[in-house]
Amino acid sequence: MKKIMVLAVALIAMACQQNKIGYVDSVKLLDGYQEKIDVEARFKTKADAMTKKRDSISQAFQMELQAFQTKAERMSQQNAQEEYGQLQQRGQFIGQQLQQEEQQLQQTSQTEMDSLVKKVKKEIQAYGKSNGYTYILGGGDGGAVLYGDEAKDLTDVILKILNDKYEK
Repeated sequence: MKKIMVLAVALIAMACQQNKIGYVDSVKLLDGYQEKIDVEARFKTKADAMTKKRDSISQAFQMELQAFQTKAERMSQQNAQEEYGQLQQRGQFIGQQLQQEEQQLQQTSQTEMDSLVKKVKKEIQAYGKSNGYTYILGGGDGGAVLYGDEAKDLTDVILKILNDKYEK
């Protein structure tokens, strides 16, 4: 019985020694990935353009509202209320259109970022398989690795692979 127990412990110890484990700092990896940087820059440019568009439309609408207020002083109360109601409806419609455009941009951005994260995970898996890793753990903010020997940190290696592939 003792021999079986010693043999089992020896087998477990050998199995543990054969596991090759590494980790990746997910935050550092994504922050250094050029494709992610480019995607973020592209969407920031679009978001800035949308903000300018919103500001421009808002400013034009405010000017129209001020012109109406001046004009309303010379109108009958009923005509002024009707025209003001039309202005309000148009303002709401414009606001809804701009909000829909912003939501569409956010959804597109999120879809691209999700796709990018999937690409990174596939690259990590491919690296792990081709280099004989049993496990590659995720570290960084909210990751599973609270401490890791720097010799087991694969972040820079995988980041270089991703950036090299992206440049091509």
